[in-house]
Amino acid sequence: MNPALLLAEPEPEIRSYLERHLADDGFRVLGAAFNREALELAERARPDLVLVSEIDLCARLREGEPGRSWDRDVPVIVVGSEHVDARERVRAFERGADDYVHRPVVYEELAARIRAVLRRATPPVAERVEAGRLVVDRVTRTVTLGGRPVHLAAKEFELLARLAAEPKRVFTKDELLRDVWGYRSFCRTRTLESHASRVRRKLALGPDDRFVVNVWGVGYKLVDY
Repeated sequence: MNPALLLAEPEPEIRSYLERHLADDGFRVLGAAFNREALELAERARPDLVLVSEIDLCARLREGEPGRSWDRDVPVIVVGSEHVDARERVRAFERGADDYVHRPVVYEELAARIRAVLRRATPPVAERVEAGRLVVDRVTRTVTLGGRPVHLAAKEFELLARLAAEPKRVFTKDELLRDVWGYRSFCRTRTLESHASRVRRKLALGPDDRFVVNVWGVGYKLVDY
């Protein structure tokens, strides 16, 4: 699954340049021109990494805000001014940056730093997940419930596997549409709801089985216990 990057860059030309090259390299890019827009996207889309041009935005991501629920531990790379001194770079790291890249941006260097930060930040994904009687095997792409095979279509399996990565975590609808279907922008669709409903029916083999739980107004989680 390709990583999702939030690019908070006020300069349209630079933002367009980086969006184009990052997309060509397989990243899913969410662009934001203003800090408010960037924070809203951080909360809604849960990106794997954030690129910022302002140290203060990095600090806001780390500190959080009342009533907001973005991931305060999301990796952040500051793409800073070419005229910055060592003191300013130290300040960036003190405010929570994981790395610092100078302008003018050398794209190949930036891409390499992004991949390095993602490698350090991304925990290994379990090949086999067990949640009660449910077993999801990513390698063989098989699902069993109480020892009985459950036959899922390709996208149904990908949805279940995404939820199984963190069985008790609530994934937002935007996250799941991004990660499973590759939607780069937010739109009205019933795709997620219809697939979740089908997976839930296929896993309802017993009175005590309750999987793919709908958390009203937020999204879905695999289990509710």
